[in-house]
Amino acid sequence: MDHVAGSPARHTKGEPRAVQGPAEIGVGITGFGVFFILFGILLYFDSVLLASGNLLFLTGLSFIIGLRRTCSFFFQRHKLKGTSFFLGGVAIVLLRWPLLGMLLETYGFFSLFKGFFPVAFGFLGNASNIPLLSALFRRLQGTSSMV
Repeated sequence: MDHVAGSPARHTKGEPRAVQGPAEIGVGITGFGVFFILFGILLYFDSVLLASGNLLFLTGLSFIIGLRRTCSFFFQRHKLKGTSFFLGGVAIVLLRWPLLGMLLETYGFFSLFKGFFPVAFGFLGNASNIPLLSALFRRLQGTSSMV
């Protein structure tokens, strides 16, 4: 398919898809951050993995929603308590006190995102109405073999 110079390229089957912008890069960076955090927890709170995961997570978040929106999210007046615990936990992890830092981060995370949890649980409650997921749920219910 020939493209006119200056016009945006269209994605067709068989062609590799080009990166659309910093948001897609941010999703990858955030994914690596979550992986490093989970892997650091799995390896008995390895401080280097946790610190790397924290930095990648925050960097990816700022790539996804933008630096200005990230700052405005974290520094809203009613979220300052959660922000201080979350960012304080990140700082404590960077200072190689991983267990205490992760406890502070967890409290700050739940405090920051407490308004999002009802939406997420509401979606999970309605997930059984989605055709593909409802078939999966029915199949999983039938295979529970407790001996």
